[in-house]
Amino acid sequence: MTDTPTPGYAAALDELDAILRELEGSDVDVDHLADRVTRASELIALCREKISNAQVKIEAVTTDLDT
Repeated sequence: MTDTPTPGYAAALDELDAILRELEGSDVDVDHLADRVTRASELIALCREKISNAQVKIEAVTTDLDT
């Protein structure tokens, strides 16, 4: 990832949404296109990691409730 602070899940989704709107626009800056796609890829990976971590924690809690 980049040197920017790691955003939370909601912030990452907001940034992804902004990138998507930018890429869907008619005035896409081709010079920055690869950078935006790379950043989107990083944010998607971050969101997937956060979802996976949350799933593990939820499973641990629900397993503890069943015992």
